[in-house]
Amino acid sequence: MGNGSSIESSKTIFLDINGKEEKIVFSRHCSSRDIHELIATIAAVNRHSTISIKDENGAHISLSPTMPANNQGCPYKVFIKEPNEPQGDSEAFQTVLTQVTEQINRVFKMEELKSELSTRLTTLEKRLEIEGLKVVEIEKCKRDISDIKDQIWNAQKKYTDNEIQPCSKMDKIKIPRHNVATFEKYTLSQETVDYVKQPTFDIWHWEPNEMLSLLEHMYHELGLVHEFNMNPITLKRWLLCVQENYRNNPFHNFRHCFCVTQMMYGMIQLCTLWDFVSREDLGILMTAAVCHDLDHPGYNNTYQINARTELAIRYNDISPLENHHCAVAFQIISNPECNIFANVDKDTFKRVRAGITMLILATDMARHAEIMESFKDKFNKGFNFKNKEHLDTLKMVLIKCCDISNEVRPMEVSEPWVDCLLEEYFNQSDREKSEGLPVAPFMDREKVTKPTAQIGFIKFVLIPMFETAANLFPQIDDVMVRPLREAKDRYEEMKSLEDNLKE
Repeated sequence: MGNGSSIESSKTIFLDINGKEEKIVFSRHCSSRDIHELIATIAAVNRHSTISIKDENGAHISLSPTMPANNQGCPYKVFIKEPNEPQGDSEAFQTVLTQVTEQINRVFKMEELKSELSTRLTTLEKRLEIEGLKVVEIEKCKRDISDIKDQIWNAQKKYTDNEIQPCSKMDKIKIPRHNVATFEKYTLSQETVDYVKQPTFDIWHWEPNEMLSLLEHMYHELGLVHEFNMNPITLKRWLLCVQENYRNNPFHNFRHCFCVTQMMYGMIQLCTLWDFVSREDLGILMTAAVCHDLDHPGYNNTYQINARTELAIRYNDISPLENHHCAVAFQIISNPECNIFANVDKDTFKRVRAGITMLILATDMARHAEIMESFKDKFNKGFNFKNKEHLDTLKMVLIKCCDISNEVRPMEVSEPWVDCLLEEYFNQSDREKSEGLPVAPFMDREKVTKPTAQIGFIKFVLIPMFETAANLFPQIDDVMVRPLREAKDRYEEMKSLEDNLKE
């Protein structure tokens, strides 16, 4: 786990629970939920109770395996709020029952329509075969059959669209209300502060509010709050608004946003990037990472273009999703309550906007070969950090590395992401089949497996890209390229085992 090896295997924490001093011991491998349930058991309260802890100064302590250790003389005070008794169970049940009944009725109506139309279709086809109609009548009959088929298709499509959230419609941007409380700032232990700088960081152990606090810490620690004269409260509101505008997809969700941004932060630390680029550029890299998949609908550009969605039409089939992510990012920033760049001059904002847009658009994998060839050409001719065009290309390569960097992390962190990605792929391919659209083989649940999905991607995309970046920053080779080679070997061994089982 990189520099994280210094973390002890267990930790002892002293607590004050209802005036009684208690001691708990837990493993650093446990989850926040495990600690929560342990405290609930000791306090003899409902495990669904809200539990928070504060230190002697009244600061909130993160309920996680990395919480700062304390001693017996300074126990953490435990605050417990038990859940309210459920109210109106019968009314809630009646509401759910009504909704289920409506859904069932819709299904039966659909089946009745299909049955009626199929009967009419069969009757007309028999007339064609049996009655020997005249040419004009036959053509009219064929048109009737075609119309009926169109009605069946449209009815099915309408039913499907009611069940699946459309990705062609842009949702309104969700801006937190003015009186919404900002997320509480957690006291981060020194080991957490050090650990979050590592590319091996385990992103699965953190609750949404903790991820927000960690992102806020990154902006402060890199000096971005000072560089852009950000209002700290505006930074909190902006992060909350960003979180609100990530959808609950299996893969392209807020945790993916945090994952990519943490890897960007880790690469900045690993490469001491502040020695080569300006703080303004660091702000552009971090903010582009935070915003790079805003309002992602869970269906990729290929689907958008083939289905002729609203996004594909609006952006003329040119990187429709990435253009949409940019648009949402700056719609959020255009709101005064969320504008983290409100205090910079016009020229600076113009550069920042252009830089963020350039980087988000660079995450379209359709541009992968173009960007990598451009970077290799500049490196071979002699990379110049003072050349804006060279720096822009480097920044595009960095955000691309971070966007698809999961396999750089330890297996126990990276492998669950593969399951999430395949779930999203299978959702898309199922929809494409239902709509009569082309299906990519690597998304088809009947053709792809976990090792076949990863081997080629790691071998032909990830390793060459990170090796190219390592030419400029050699420290990348050991920390990032080596784990990628190990991941490839692991998936090849997994595939070999699968092949042997088939024989």
